Amino acid sequence: KPVLSGYTASDAKLSDAGQLLAAQGIDVNANSIDEIAPWRFAAPLSPDMAAALEGREISFTELLAYTQRRVTSTNWRAEHTLVEAVGGVMVPLDATHTVRDWIAASALPCLLVAGSYLGSLSHTLSALAALREVNVEVKAIVVNESLASSVVLADCIASLQRHADPLPCMAIHRDSPASGIARLAAML
Repeated sequence: KPVLSGYTASDAKLSDAGQLLAAQGIDVNANSIDEIAPWRFAAPLSPDMAAALEGREISFTELLAYTQRRVTSTNWRAEHTLVEAVGGVMVPLDATHTVRDWIAASALPCLLVAGSYLGSLSHTLSALAALREVNVEVKAIVVNESLASSVVLADCIASLQRHADPLPCMAIHRDSPASGIARLAAML
């Protein structure tokens, strides 16, 4: 998770980066957070806005170089490295680049992660179209069940599958995520 908005150092363990580290059994501290999330901003806004509030900016060139170093590193702990983006695919990173630009320039295969909330079908299919427009290789759509959603997760998956075919669409159930995560890991 190289770019992180809404970050509070005092709550580092609760941040996305902190949770990712903890899930891997890695101690959550200032060094480990800095290692996986070097661009952290306090405001829970798009990265371009959050950075501007701090008088900073994200260098797209540096972000891309960081991403490439991480995925090609021989001293990393895992067989596979997942790079989690920030926000949706069209979220601005700086004045001229979006998350989609970062994904495309990285030339990495992509998992499109979505929710099951009302409106997610449109958001997900729009994101898929935007990624395909710049030739990003989307490997699968993963639907992470949204809390208190009025949309039945199985119905969300079925609709996405009809419109995104031949991409696999996988569900991660909120109350029992292990089986969905295991299927995703097997696919990877």
